[in-house]
Amino acid sequence: MAVRMKDIAQELGVSVVTVSKVLRNHSDIGEETRQRVLKLMKDLNYQPNFAARALVTGRTYTVGLVVPDLVHPFFAEVAKGLSSSLRKRGYSLILASSEEDPELEAQEIGRLLARRLDAIVIASTQGTAESFRRIEEQKTPYVLVDRRFAGLRANFVGVDDEAVGELATEHLVSVGCRRVAHIRGPEVSTALGRLEGYRRALGRHHLGPLPNYVPAATAGDEDSEARGRAAMRELLQLDPRPDGVFCYNDPTAMGAMNTILGAGLRIPEDIAVIGCGNVHYDPSLRVPLSSIDQQSAAIGERAAKLALSLIESKSGRPRSVILEPKLVARESTNPARRA
Repeated sequence: MAVRMKDIAQELGVSVVTVSKVLRNHSDIGEETRQRVLKLMKDLNYQPNFAARALVTGRTYTVGLVVPDLVHPFFAEVAKGLSSSLRKRGYSLILASSEEDPELEAQEIGRLLARRLDAIVIASTQGTAESFRRIEEQKTPYVLVDRRFAGLRANFVGVDDEAVGELATEHLVSVGCRRVAHIRGPEVSTALGRLEGYRRALGRHHLGPLPNYVPAATAGDEDSEARGRAAMRELLQLDPRPDGVFCYNDPTAMGAMNTILGAGLRIPEDIAVIGCGNVHYDPSLRVPLSSIDQQSAAIGERAAKLALSLIESKSGRPRSVILEPKLVARESTNPARRA
């Protein structure tokens, strides 16, 4: 017969509530009691009955995450931070990918809602805010991460994208670049904010972008490296060509760097490059990439904290958590090599 929570409680002489709180890593349980409960659970190979617990508590202790791309390093880091924080509170995470398809995203959200999850975290590919009305109708708490929508009063965790664009562009100017191009991202809030920050920083230095220095946007984040290669080929045809390039994200920057080096040019001597995301360093890069750190793991952690507070309260005004980006300078913008 399967071991029950009641059996654990009776064996240790504690209440079922205490055992339940240990499972949820509740803060008001003493460390000695916690360790006794956990040891007996391990000894007896106790497996929680989540279905039964859901019937009693009205919660599934599960949170959903919908992202455009599960392979993209940024979203992988967000998922890691989110999962780690939720696990500490006894929650599980269900992952879904929209593959940058708004219709598929709506389907995945519908499937998660059908599971009666306690909350959903979404990095959306939608063009409008209408898709979120369905979530609100079901009264399921949700948190937007990375991407947001003008006019939608929703809980949000992300970085200040205009500050990202300003920080990256200012850095290129500070190392001596005067013809700064920008390989932009898709028509979503992150890309639009970074583009605005780029323009603002150039304006401060009276270095407004030259014609064709901002290649047209793509439909989505998928295959960003190929996008970087193609856009950089366009930029290399310009006269004068750029001496600095700010790329929407790190995969785009890696593609741009491959094109620059393939053309026989040097980084950063001929063209300095900076990306965004500060993904795990790729040892195959011939020149270490400067990047803007979005604090991706922290975004996941803060989203988990916000989602859990929403589950507890089920009310309150929508909140926004805006993290400040940080410059991580490496060889791709090394001023000593540009001198």
